[in-house]
Amino acid sequence: MMLGTVLAVVVAAGGSADALASFQVKNVSLQVPAAWARSMEDGTNKFTAPSGDAYFLVDVGAVQTAGMKGDTCVDKIVASIGGAGWERLKVGGQPAAKRLDSDNAPNGGAVDTVTYVGCDGRTTWSVVFYLEQGKKERFAPLAQKVGTSVKLQRAGGK
Repeated sequence: MMLGTVLAVVVAAGGSADALASFQVKNVSLQVPAAWARSMEDGTNKFTAPSGDAYFLVDVGAVQTAGMKGDTCVDKIVASIGGAGWERLKVGGQPAAKRLDSDNAPNGGAVDTVTYVGCDGRTTWSVVFYLEQGKKERFAPLAQKVGTSVKLQRAGGK
């Protein structure tokens, strides 16, 4: 318990550039770096690192088919955006999947894309993190923290 208290105090005090703060989109909450700039693009929340070397997008949607199981929903999401290379996991106790892609950047160098998607059968969400490969040590752990921090709130409590 002591460590948690110490961490809470450090985060509350502003701490590092990557101090995380809670952010909510519809009924989905996640931890985002407090110092990163937030903007909206076509209904998508975009968070950009102060250095400009990384950014991530957060989208939340509703499942069109009532009564779908979370696993089935994640299967459909993964299939719709290329089924290969996905690692299945649980995020916030709900089915999710993660994939890492590397692409050449227009300005030379390479960009890693870390994609997290999830669904509880009612709500779908995605966190897509773009980072310059040369900054992987700096941003990959942060991408994991953000992508695995997602929690779905139930209307009217659990």
